[in-house]
Amino acid sequence: MNLSQIDLGQSVNALIDKLQGWLDGLLLLVPNLVLAVVVVLIAVGLSKLVGGLVNKAMNRATSYKTLNQLTSTIARTVVMAVGLFVALGVLGLDKTVTSLLAGAGVVGLALAFAFQDIAGNFMSGIILALRRPFGANDIIETNDYFGTVQDLNLRSTILSLPEGQTVVIPNSSVLQNPVKNFSRTGHRRIDLGCGVAYGDDLELAEETAIATITGLPFLKEGKPVELFFTEFGSSSIDFKLRFWIDFQKQTDYLKARSTAIKTLKVAFDKAGLTIPFPIRTMDFGVVGGVNLNEVLPQKLFAANGNGQNGKETVSKTH
Repeated sequence: MNLSQIDLGQSVNALIDKLQGWLDGLLLLVPNLVLAVVVVLIAVGLSKLVGGLVNKAMNRATSYKTLNQLTSTIARTVVMAVGLFVALGVLGLDKTVTSLLAGAGVVGLALAFAFQDIAGNFMSGIILALRRPFGANDIIETNDYFGTVQDLNLRSTILSLPEGQTVVIPNSSVLQNPVKNFSRTGHRRIDLGCGVAYGDDLELAEETAIATITGLPFLKEGKPVELFFTEFGSSSIDFKLRFWIDFQKQTDYLKARSTAIKTLKVAFDKAGLTIPFPIRTMDFGVVGGVNLNEVLPQKLFAANGNGQNGKETVSKTH
């Protein structure tokens, strides 16, 4: 027997011993392996149960389906992750669990820095869905945009503007800025400014205006019509009418305001009340009480240095 044959035999024996050791270790590991499998199966069942319970709870808290599905998915994932870590611990892979947790922390921190704007919008979307300052089809004003809420997702709020455009606003901007919701209460106040001539009877104007608006069919029940005189204007005594309407969409407001203006004009005409035109005074440097036709030739004469030319110019202007 030569040396090479001896080395080959030793190698084979070493391999057999190694495999035997692995087999013995595997046999010893079988109970823990079975227990780990049982733990994983239990985790799967618990994840489905917890996900269903969370989904039901979220459905009661908010009607935002995307958020509900996301929350239930996160709950299932957390339960599965806990079950996986427990199973690895049963198999004696504690160091592996520690490495996984450390790696997950590092990756999570890196992603947080890389996608902080996206993460901010994501968290803002969750907060908006939970607080519910507005919902789908609500008419709101935010970030200098006025429109109807078309959709609220985890990243942005989508508004449909009255002019026909669609605007997408990041949720972080919506959360950090005031939001005016016109649909939350179901009613809206209309402030209508107007004025009457100085020579008109103010009591008659007030009674006519209130009676006219009170008779409109779209007026909100239980909300009285109010009128307040506000100031002495340049050509009229100004007042403001305030009344409430049931409000569901922007056309409700526009139609009610238009109808009120037309009806008020007709009522004032019947009552002999005047809504004055704006008056403008043009100053030609004429002394009060002097006729413009008498002063204008003198002004033109002074400008041209010739009285005859001034008169001709005046005659041409007439």
